Amino acid sequence: MKTDMSWLNTFRQSDLTQFEQTSFPSQRLEDWRYTNVSAIEKKQFALASQIEKFDDAHKNRLDAFTLNDCYHGIFIDGFFQASLSTLPESITVCSINEAATHHETVLAPVFNQAIESPHGFTHFTNAHFSDGLFVCINENSQLDKPLQIIHFATQEAMSATRHVVILQDNATATLIETFVGLENQTYLTSSVLEIFLRENADLTLYKVQQDSDKAYHFGGTYVQQADNARFTHHNFALGSVLARSEMISHLETGAHCELNGLYLGANRQHLDNLTRIVHAKPDAVSREYYKGILNNRARGVFQGRIVVNEDAQRTDSQMNNRNLLLSSDAEIDTKPQLEIYADDVKCAHGVTVGQLDEKSIFYLQSRGIDEEHAKHILTFAFANEMVDKITVPSLHDCVFTQLLARFPEGAER
Repeated sequence: MKTDMSWLNTFRQSDLTQFEQTSFPSQRLEDWRYTNVSAIEKKQFALASQIEKFDDAHKNRLDAFTLNDCYHGIFIDGFFQASLSTLPESITVCSINEAATHHETVLAPVFNQAIESPHGFTHFTNAHFSDGLFVCINENSQLDKPLQIIHFATQEAMSATRHVVILQDNATATLIETFVGLENQTYLTSSVLEIFLRENADLTLYKVQQDSDKAYHFGGTYVQQADNARFTHHNFALGSVLARSEMISHLETGAHCELNGLYLGANRQHLDNLTRIVHAKPDAVSREYYKGILNNRARGVFQGRIVVNEDAQRTDSQMNNRNLLLSSDAEIDTKPQLEIYADDVKCAHGVTVGQLDEKSIFYLQSRGIDEEHAKHILTFAFANEMVDKITVPSLHDCVFTQLLARFPEGAER
């Protein structure tokens, strides 16, 4: 066992060199053609530092997003806060910096191995991350309640975090990622999460991106699913002026992957979602369902790709993206793709882009509901289908409250 983090520091330096050569992704790259991140480069954010004082305003904002009946791993401006965290004792969980020293034999062989197509943001995060969380659940073990990882921004600066989660054979867990910051703050949050699911492991992961409306966000989740492993992801993109979320999973024989997403954009928000499911071996199943609601001059992006390799016979995969535009200035760029190299498969995808149904609005008006109220009801119902998929009660209530704030009359009966 080493007593330093030399291997991790070498890794950081290597990716810093890569980032200096490539910088942030440009729109010349196909996966970034709809998203211009030049505003981030122009901001020239300084690296966040550890705060010396955590005042009442900070605590109240953090408490509002800290869920009941969960364990908590809390990061303030990218730095792990052990004194604010409540971590389970039944599994191996600690900061990534600590794991680099005390769990090197487990962490080092997998670190960065789930990222198959690195780009400027992954290089940036690898070069600048201050800390992260390392979670390892032993075989045949189950985490007794969800673990919430909270990223809380208090400074007008940039922060980066790097997480690694390993579920050994037959392990089960639920994780929740929450991104939030002080209101009206301009900052950059960049986070990479690598997940390794061994045979028959089962992980449910929720991501709630509720950053400041002036913030910039990049979040990448990269998953390796071994034989018969199950992975379920629920992604809620609600905040930031510009946000990019990547969700990429690699499936082995008999694996099951389910991706659900909801993005709500208003004013001039730009919310970009890229997903990729790679069926590498036979008999895997994937389901993907993303919804978007865009108002004012907001812009949404959905790029979903399902890749079926030559050896992945008997693949069963479905992808659906539905979008609701609430104004004539709102915009959605949606690009579903099937890339199939096997001949015995069952794959399908579908996309819809539209506005609220005039007949449904008229029907509600005929029942004595005014037009604005009727629009809220229909929009709320469209979005709430995704919220109802949340099985953690405190998280459901939190996201439901956020949805209700957008459409305050929608839940009335």
